[in-house]
Amino acid sequence: MRRFLLLAHRVPTDGTFTLNDLAGGAGRMDEVARAVSTAFTLSNDLRRDTEVTILFVANPPPRARRVDLVGARLRYLNPDERSTAALLKNALVRSVDFPRPFESSPGLTVAPSDPAADLRAFLSRPNPVWLREDGEPLALWASPGGEVAAVVSDPYDPTAEESDLLTEAGVARVSVGPRILRTSQVIDVLHRELDLREAAGRGPATAPP
Repeated sequence: MRRFLLLAHRVPTDGTFTLNDLAGGAGRMDEVARAVSTAFTLSNDLRRDTEVTILFVANPPPRARRVDLVGARLRYLNPDERSTAALLKNALVRSVDFPRPFESSPGLTVAPSDPAADLRAFLSRPNPVWLREDGEPLALWASPGGEVAAVVSDPYDPTAEESDLLTEAGVARVSVGPRILRTSQVIDVLHRELDLREAAGRGPATAPP
């Protein structure tokens, strides 16, 4: 299983943004939507072995939101960022003042979030890794198991609290290359590396010899 946690720092957590301004007033929802699409979509299918958690943390609890997308059950996800943004916006709007998790659409669950607690819970998954520019080169990274739980951020850096939690957890830091890439590109590069390792029979998280 490949799991991604995306930290979304400026998207309005009540969904009060227009789809016509995803890169501005929507707090870079364009890149959040693009990252979700990249995590799941193949040429003519979806990656069913992938899950994505988005922590919308622009507002503190109880306004923060967690969205979980499960590839094995996901429907209505298209490759374009506008329709993906609409799917996420609908979940956020419907969750306003709703105190419990609920499935907004097949394979997509939205819930109130305690961001620190949700981040800690994700880091308890097998083989957590923090994708960032100053990490160990991806080609040299080795993981002992067949699962990956990768933390990525939107175009904005993790907060001091988020960075402290990741550091205290001792999460491996991995870089996908020498240039600063968009979040969606980082996910794409990691998927490609894991696909190549699986095809070579080394498993989804085994470093090349």
